[in-house]
Amino acid sequence: MKLSRRHFLGGAAATVALPFLPSLFGRSAQAGEPGTAKRFLAFYVPCGIHMKKWTPSTTGADYQLTPILEPLSAVKQKLLVLSGLGNAPLKPEGAGDHAAGTAGFLTCRHITKTSGESIRNGISIDQVFANALAEQTRIPSLQLGIDGGGGIGDCDSGYSCAYARNISWASETQPLPKMTNPKVVFDSLFDGFDPNATAEAIARRRKFRSSVLDYVNQDANSLKNKLGKTDQRKLDEYLSGVRSLEQRVQDATELACDPIERPGDNYTFPEHVKLMLDLTVMAFQCDVTRVVSFMLGNAGSGRSYEFIGVSGAHHQISHHQDLQENFDKLTAIDIWEVTQLAYLLERLDAIDEGGRSILDNSAVFFSSEIEDGNSHSHFNMPIVVAGGLGGDLPTGRHIEYGNKEPVANLFLRLAQGMGVPQSAFGDDGTAPLDLG
Repeated sequence: MKLSRRHFLGGAAATVALPFLPSLFGRSAQAGEPGTAKRFLAFYVPCGIHMKKWTPSTTGADYQLTPILEPLSAVKQKLLVLSGLGNAPLKPEGAGDHAAGTAGFLTCRHITKTSGESIRNGISIDQVFANALAEQTRIPSLQLGIDGGGGIGDCDSGYSCAYARNISWASETQPLPKMTNPKVVFDSLFDGFDPNATAEAIARRRKFRSSVLDYVNQDANSLKNKLGKTDQRKLDEYLSGVRSLEQRVQDATELACDPIERPGDNYTFPEHVKLMLDLTVMAFQCDVTRVVSFMLGNAGSGRSYEFIGVSGAHHQISHHQDLQENFDKLTAIDIWEVTQLAYLLERLDAIDEGGRSILDNSAVFFSSEIEDGNSHSHFNMPIVVAGGLGGDLPTGRHIEYGNKEPVANLFLRLAQGMGVPQSAFGDDGTAPLDLG
């Protein structure tokens, strides 16, 4: 019988994995560093960024955070601020920069202009990772967002709504629609969890978990004769851990991570965003998935930010016409957006995974579909990468590339750090980006 990369035993209430034992697997299963769960999260914001208040004036480790980046001060040493990267394939056929830029946000492909069924894009980098990690978690990837809408019709100058409302693509013709209802996301992640379980129900679950652990002990011991000496030592260490876990099961009311309370039905826009970010954190902490894409809005969003004192549609304001009033409004919106990113990063950084935080073991890519809302440029994109991928990324710096490097090469570098190396990506990705 062929064994999977990870051997799982258990049910809805418990999941116990045997240790990684090279004797039982081929060489391809031994790639990467066992025990390090690396994760990728793409965080999309619409309508570009006010770059004058975004871009640091100096490079290197001593750069100063700008007004828009200031909310990230608590995690500054875990950031890479990357200036000068371009996504040239996203330049549309005529008008339509928002839809083309959104569709190519994670694919780095030139988008076929159509409002009908003949859509053409490419696989997105999050799905490259999801395909490689599919056996590691129950859900290969999550697509989350705030604004919904279907994929049919013309959403931007002849570009399909499928382009404007999705950043994750499984193939050239298959966008992956996002979930926008927090309750639906919760149920997808934590099916069967009951925060109001009685003591009797908790005791039954605890007893079941003990039975699972007994079975794991028997199953693991049966493998001993099949292992070499090195793997036998690993198995002994593992069984010691199981015995320790058995004691914790007896002492604890719950073994699994504790989800947040199931969301309700009524919430404001800021509450909606916070709920989705909290669910993202829980998805990573509970290891339900290791790949997430999140859209704070759809392409060219017309949302009003009156809750922070900014009236008017975001898209219209982003066509600033060099008016200071619009610059001030855009700066306020951008600061609020980055504050949401900071909330997410700080939560991930607070969760320890044996000496490193979840953030330390992750890569969070933050950007928009365009550089500036007035120029609609796809060069000098506003990009932050947060997290260290288990120590692989040299963070704590601002790097300037002079508009000579494609975003696709950054994705190749992140793929390298994820343990999923690619020889090429998108239309112009040819080599991993040099991060110094």
